[in-house]
Amino acid sequence: MTMESTGADALPADLERRDGHPKKTRAAEPARRGPGIPEPRSGPQLPGGAAPRGRGEPVALVTADCLAATAAALLAGGGTRAAVLDLAPVVLTLIALHQQGGLYRCAPHRTALGELPALLWRAALAWSAATTVVAAVRPELTLGWTRLASLVAVHVALAALLRGALYAWRRRRQRHNPRSALVVGPESAGHRVAAVLHEHPEYGMWPVGLVVPPSAAQALTPPGVHGSGLPVPVLTAAEDVTRAVIQNAVCDAVFTRPAQADPDTAALVRLFRTLGCTVWVVDGETVPGGVAWRTAETGHVWGFPCARLDPPPRRSAARVAKRGLDLVVAVLALVVSAPVLAACGLAVRYSDGPGVLFRQERVGAHGRPFVMLKFRTLRPANAHESATRWNVAHDRRMSGVGRFLRRTSLDELPQLWNVLRGDMSLVGPRPERPYFVQQFSTAHPGYAARDRMPVGITGLAQIHGLRGDTSIEDRARFDNHYIETWSFWQDVQILLRTAGSVFRLGGS
Repeated sequence: MTMESTGADALPADLERRDGHPKKTRAAEPARRGPGIPEPRSGPQLPGGAAPRGRGEPVALVTADCLAATAAALLAGGGTRAAVLDLAPVVLTLIALHQQGGLYRCAPHRTALGELPALLWRAALAWSAATTVVAAVRPELTLGWTRLASLVAVHVALAALLRGALYAWRRRRQRHNPRSALVVGPESAGHRVAAVLHEHPEYGMWPVGLVVPPSAAQALTPPGVHGSGLPVPVLTAAEDVTRAVIQNAVCDAVFTRPAQADPDTAALVRLFRTLGCTVWVVDGETVPGGVAWRTAETGHVWGFPCARLDPPPRRSAARVAKRGLDLVVAVLALVVSAPVLAACGLAVRYSDGPGVLFRQERVGAHGRPFVMLKFRTLRPANAHESATRWNVAHDRRMSGVGRFLRRTSLDELPQLWNVLRGDMSLVGPRPERPYFVQQFSTAHPGYAARDRMPVGITGLAQIHGLRGDTSIEDRARFDNHYIETWSFWQDVQILLRTAGSVFRLGGS
């Protein structure tokens, strides 16, 4: 499957029916249901997407934690003023700790007993911190260690009981009213997982179809021959998947292998996220690369390791800080390097004649083209050579000035103006010409996903020596890793290492 460079949500265009011939399609029919199990719960119709699983469950868990803390203050604290004053900071601290630790995250299988250690240390931390603060302000309200230990013990016991009751009620509700789900993966593994979900509706996901990526479609059982496992419809076409989600009110997509297995699987992950489905991986691994989602471990589904794929958290403040860093550093660098810029320009003019700056179309964030500036190190024969020639490092037409500028990366200095304009960032994947973007996106899975982040003058790949005529696959892997693990401090580190390498080269 070719991943186009038009955006992160590009979908496969070559998904076909299982017989290999395009035809008029219909939505998947739900699998036959066992006795005593009603029809799956309907989600909201698209557009708008299905509602996230268990939207009210986090609210119920927060309520249970608040009730447990309140009851502990009244029972174990004896209704003392210190325990009552501790209550508000304890509740706020607990909610923050539980949210950060995933204790409010929905999962197909969760038990209060399994959460007991996490509940215990978080409750101990919250009550200890709250009592310390209250005692610092009002020493006469200091709680002894015995009363503090009893507060924590009662709180954890009540929280575990309330959570256990909620989980039991949820399993009972899911067993009698599961939600429609599609299983995604190779036919054999898909049927195996679908059979497990069919036999154990307490996990809340009722399989109504099997989606097989085109990369695994060659191993499909021929039409008319029943394979092993639950007889559910098999789909491979994107339009069939969309229609099945809408008509069957599918709320969950269960993948049997990680998204990095192949580009087709990655595209299906994006498709289900676009359709508003909750995406799960059973018996899978952490998802990196072309799909920018973190993995939230949530237990198992009848022994299959299970993880939910969540979109990465929005870091608006960090993005603003990144742009602020770009502006500050670019302005300072232009001012400080003004003499160097002038010297480079004069050297190019004297050595190679008129036309000091080289302008070339490059592809930026989200596939947007822009004109990138560099000091000219080689005058191309024509526009076609400029757009399609990959490497000119060893071209004999290059002057000594041009070779020096390229070796020291001083030819990149005019790109500081691109940073000020907002075309580029200081740190990010290196921009490439449209001709090569199209070629690399076809040949290297994950290359097109680099456009999720603004392009940069330098990047993680460049500080590891991946410049010039080096592996495109390696560059794409470094760029995607940078995007998925991005932080403000990581940008600062890359800039410092880039500056250090430039000074080393300049002194050699």
